[in-house]
Amino acid sequence: MYMMMKHLHMTAVVLSVLLFVLRFIWKQMNAPIMQRKWVKVVPHIIDTVLLASAITLCILIAQYPFVHGWVTAKVLGVVTYIVLGFGALKWAHSKGMQWGAFVLALATIVFTFKVAITKQPLLF
Repeated sequence: MYMMMKHLHMTAVVLSVLLFVLRFIWKQMNAPIMQRKWVKVVPHIIDTVLLASAITLCILIAQYPFVHGWVTAKVLGVVTYIVLGFGALKWAHSKGMQWGAFVLALATIVFTFKVAITKQPLLF
């Protein structure tokens, strides 16, 4: 069960990040595809799977946010990524702010990935 959830979670992470990057590129190009219904719905489905698999993994390994530092760091990283993602795709109006939020969102994902691999909440 653990390995299945871990692989589902990792797949959802990859799909979520790839779709975020793709949507950001489309936004920068003012591509009409951004108005398609699936572009607005699919990210929510993927992120729901991501959240459900994360909660299941926490229960399976008995490691919880605000109890174990590395899980807390991952949760805070994901929340930061979500806020920066909203900034890049919706809130920021200038191209500079959009790009800044986009780059910071990707840096946050790299940090969160590092924490997931090392189980250490520190940068070094």
